[in-house]
Amino acid sequence: MFGKEEETRAPIERGGDPNATSILAPGCRFKGEIEVKGTFRIEGEFEGTIRHPDNLVVGKTGHVKGSIYAKSAVIGGRVDGDVTADDKIELQSGSVLEGDIKTRRLVIDEGVVFEGSCSMGKRPVSEPQRSSAPTNPEPAKKQQTASS
Repeated sequence: MFGKEEETRAPIERGGDPNATSILAPGCRFKGEIEVKGTFRIEGEFEGTIRHPDNLVVGKTGHVKGSIYAKSAVIGGRVDGDVTADDKIELQSGSVLEGDIKTRRLVIDEGVVFEGSCSMGKRPVSEPQRSSAPTNPEPAKKQQTASS
């Protein structure tokens, strides 16, 4: 229009832009399940399940009620639920987390309230833990010896 060529952009592939930042702003509320690529920053209220962001940031005013599955997470606000991160979870000063943590690396600043359990290891946390013991072991048989 007006003698200028229209700018053409390549469409974003299905699955979202991994470099994008999505924000749930203060005063906003969301209830449900969300799957995000890139960074997801929460400054409002979220209730439900968050899946697959590369980086999840729960800001000082953010409140999450539900489950979080991310590559890494930085918690500055409040989380009521379990947090699973493939790489790292950071709990910043003043944050509150009531739930269980599963991650490879964990950073907890002074002044954090954490009520729950923590599981850490080198194996990817999304991979189920495998037991080396058989699932239905046979009971040990008593060995009898003949006496003369």
